[in-house]
Amino acid sequence: MLTVQFDRLRLKPGDLFLDAGTGFGRHAFEAARRGARVVALDYAAPEVTGTRATFAAMYEAGELTAESLAGVVRGDATRLPFNDSTFDCVVTSEVLEHIHDDTTALAEFERVLRPGGVLAATVPAWFPEKINWALSDEYHAPFVAGGHVRIYRGGELRRKISRAGLEIDSTHKAHGLHSPYWWLRCAVGPQREDNKAVAIYKKFLEWDIISAPPITRAIDKALSPMIGKSYVVYATKPSGRLVGARR
Repeated sequence: MLTVQFDRLRLKPGDLFLDAGTGFGRHAFEAARRGARVVALDYAAPEVTGTRATFAAMYEAGELTAESLAGVVRGDATRLPFNDSTFDCVVTSEVLEHIHDDTTALAEFERVLRPGGVLAATVPAWFPEKINWALSDEYHAPFVAGGHVRIYRGGELRRKISRAGLEIDSTHKAHGLHSPYWWLRCAVGPQREDNKAVAIYKKFLEWDIISAPPITRAIDKALSPMIGKSYVVYATKPSGRLVGARR
């Protein structure tokens, strides 16, 4: 399940792609399939181990070449272990809402992005997220370790990206079918995956992701502008921009 629309990334075969906060690698895998050279970074060790294993399995299955994987590393988004102007594209999906110092993370993404390169940043959309917080304290910080530390309005995220020195290209919302699932989970308790209604909805979403039938794709597309679970911003680092300069 991809949150970022790859056609907006202007990604070309051979481009160096950073998935910052890769989780279990969904965007990294898609970039590799498209011929990019991928670096996947995450702070959590299990995610790093899992992503490495999946890349190895994809290579063994002939789904990608050895050149597609530049590395899977453990690291901190606020102190990226890369040189200035390294990457052609940076994706950070559902990460910034977990980071207290999100402005430093955005400055780091700008620093490692080459002039002309593209950043795609996704966060939980304001309205669905507001409902989740209202339904359950177990969903967010400080009540749960590693939980979401803020609710972004779209304008706030765009302003922070602009202040980091990037030019906003476009935005959209995604995953209209997923917001009701999370409302249901928060209503019964985010950890209660044994709840019958939660289990049924989860199976439906898994079926939808794998099968992608036209009817549910159409429903999701119609719902996303109103209740899409994720808000996505695409931005470009201006050509000729000095690394680390601020407006």
